[in-house]
Amino acid sequence: MKDRTNGRHAAKAFLKRLKEREADRDKPITMTAFLRQLKAIKAWGKQAQQNLGNIWTPVLVANGDQDRRVPTSNSIDLAHRLPNAELVLYEDAGHGGIFQYREAFVKKALEFVAR
Repeated sequence: MKDRTNGRHAAKAFLKRLKEREADRDKPITMTAFLRQLKAIKAWGKQAQQNLGNIWTPVLVANGDQDRRVPTSNSIDLAHRLPNAELVLYEDAGHGGIFQYREAFVKKALEFVAR
């Protein structure tokens, strides 16, 4: 079994950072909103694949390699179907990979938009 210590440490650090900001915080999500999100994700996953081959806008697809909410395989598929996509998968990261590895993501995003 693969050691996920780095990912767990990064996730705990992210959760700790959430408490640092005291002003202008997001309201906690309600159970109703959470369930609606899950329903929307499931419905989206059941749709027929769309033709993305004519979208030439550069797209940065970023995700964790262990996303269980929206499977990482969806990110890989999306990046393969967009002609100008760049895929970044953060090791030992889940759905919040860009937050777990925020420094690496911000650097990558800034490089991407600077092109």
